[in-house]
Amino acid sequence: MTHANAPLTPIGRLRLARLIVDEKWPVARAAERFQVSSATASKWANRYRSGESMIDRSSRPHHSPTRCSQHLERRIIKLRFCRQWGPHRISYRLRVPRSTVGRVLARYSMPLLAHVDQATGLPVRKPPAVRYEASAPGELVHVDIKKLGRIPDGGGHRKLGRTIGNRHNKKQGLGYAFVHHAVDSYSRLAYSEQLTDERKETAAGFWERARAFFSEAGSRSLQS
Repeated sequence: MTHANAPLTPIGRLRLARLIVDEKWPVARAAERFQVSSATASKWANRYRSGESMIDRSSRPHHSPTRCSQHLERRIIKLRFCRQWGPHRISYRLRVPRSTVGRVLARYSMPLLAHVDQATGLPVRKPPAVRYEASAPGELVHVDIKKLGRIPDGGGHRKLGRTIGNRHNKKQGLGYAFVHHAVDSYSRLAYSEQLTDERKETAAGFWERARAFFSEAGSRSLQS
């Protein structure tokens, strides 16, 4: 299809072809007159001699299959399963586009090469994930302790430097804070305390207080 700035419209092509065929102009002179190449001028002159139209032909292909043949699909699957080749290597061997090989492998749900056994070519069976789910509040409670460094007023060593920052921390005796958490797996109800250490006595006392908190919230499993 011609556009507004095309050097030759259908009428211009006809005039160019008539100069060469009917008026016997040299191809080079006619091409220079219409500011096109000699090959373009010869093309339209030949189409005029054969009685063809000066309008652009459709670029639609005569045959456009939507799927490759079953024989080709079987060859692709065979190379993938028996030789464990990737799409690029199969494409080079069978002389087909890489995208075609990829669509065939996806159509037959072929697993990735990283997911198959190299000896047998079969998919590697992964063990099923072990999941657990609490059936009632208080049945399962997760307990964790998070150790956090206290930052002094004015900033720590990341702002003041390692020497001054450490001296600043020692002078104020800040140290660390230990945040104890307890989360109910069923209701996601949480209880937390900020304590001075993570010793067993401290953790046991925290659990007693957390148990009382969950019991007051209605967790029957922790009331006994």
